[in-house]
Amino acid sequence: MNLSCKILANLLLIFNFSTKDAVPSETGNPKEAWGVLDQEINLDIPNFQMNNDIDDIKWEKEGPNKTRVAQFKKDKTSFHLNETYAVLANGTLKIKSLKKNSGGTYKVSVYNTEGKFVQEKTFHLKIIELVSKPEISWDCINTTLTCEVVKGTDPELKLYQNQKHFMTSSQRVITHKWTTRLNAMFKCTAKNRFSEESSEKVVNCLEKGLDIYLIAGICGGGILFIIFVALLIFYISKRKKQNRRRNNEELEIRVHRVATEERSQKPHQMPASVPQNPGASQAPPPPSHRSQAPGHRPLPPGHRVQHQPQRRPPPSSGTQVHQHKGPPLPRPRVQPKPPRGAAEHMSSPSSN
Repeated sequence: MNLSCKILANLLLIFNFSTKDAVPSETGNPKEAWGVLDQEINLDIPNFQMNNDIDDIKWEKEGPNKTRVAQFKKDKTSFHLNETYAVLANGTLKIKSLKKNSGGTYKVSVYNTEGKFVQEKTFHLKIIELVSKPEISWDCINTTLTCEVVKGTDPELKLYQNQKHFMTSSQRVITHKWTTRLNAMFKCTAKNRFSEESSEKVVNCLEKGLDIYLIAGICGGGILFIIFVALLIFYISKRKKQNRRRNNEELEIRVHRVATEERSQKPHQMPASVPQNPGASQAPPPPSHRSQAPGHRPLPPGHRVQHQPQRRPPPSSGTQVHQHKGPPLPRPRVQPKPPRGAAEHMSSPSSN
C-alpha cells in the first residue's frame, strides 16, 4: 500500500470516530406549542424513541432562574417539581391544569446509560383562553347595535345581518349603527385558535320609542313636584300650629289680665245698699240720751226737726281707676248738723 492510500485510510477512520462520538445539537427555532387555560398539555419529544440505553431525561423551564420541573431516571423514582408536572414512560412532559404563568420556554435533555448526551429540544409554550359566548345588545333610540365578547385570547368578531356577513373586528367590542327603521336577524361570532362561539338576536326597531332624556326629564319633574307639595303642606301645617299657639297665648294673657283686675277691684268696691260712712248713716240718738247743757230743756216733739245725714255719692269710674293704682286715702267724717230750732233755743239763754 502506497503512502497516499494510508493517508486516506487514516482520514476516514478519524472522521468515523468523530461522527460516532459527536453530540447532536438542536437545529432550527424552538418548537411552538399551544395550551388551553385550565386544561392539560403533553410536550412530546420529536424524533425520539425510548429504549434501554436511555438513562436520564431532564425537563427544565427557562427564565431568569432555570428551574428543573421534572426528571426521569432509570431504575429510580421520577422527580417532579409539584403535582402539576409529570414525566411519562416515553419521556413526554405532562402539564396539568394550565395557568397563565405556565407559559414559557421548556427544554428537554436526554442522556444514555454511559452519561453521554443523546438529544436536546426546546419548546415555547403559549397559554390561550377560550372565547366566551358573545352578547348582543341594541338601542332603538340611538339606532345602535353592539356585540361584545368578555373572555378569550385574541378574539375575532364577525357580525352578520340576515345571514350576510358585513363586519369584522379584532377587538372585543363591535358596534353597528343604522339610519332607517330596522327589523332583521343579527348573528355575532367570536373565534380564536381553539374555540368559536356565536349568538343570534332578532332586532325590531320599527316603532319610535320615547326619548330617554324625555323620560328622565318627566321623572325628575315629578320628583321635584312631589317634594314641592310636601314642603308646602309642611309649611302650612307649621303656620297653623304657630297661629293656634299664638291665639292660645293671647287668650291666656287676656284671661289672666281680667282675673287680676277683678281681684284688685274687690277690696275697694262697696255694696250700694251700705253707706260708706257708718257714722253718718246712724240715726241721731233720742233726746233723752243726748248731752244737754245745764238749764236747758229738750224741745217738744213738735218742734224737733229731723236731719237726714248726707250720703256721699259713690265714687266715679275715674276714681275707681285711680284707686286701683294705690291704697284708698282716708276720708274726713261728716258731723251731723243739729236742728235749726234747737240751735236757736240753745243760743237764746246765753243771750239772756
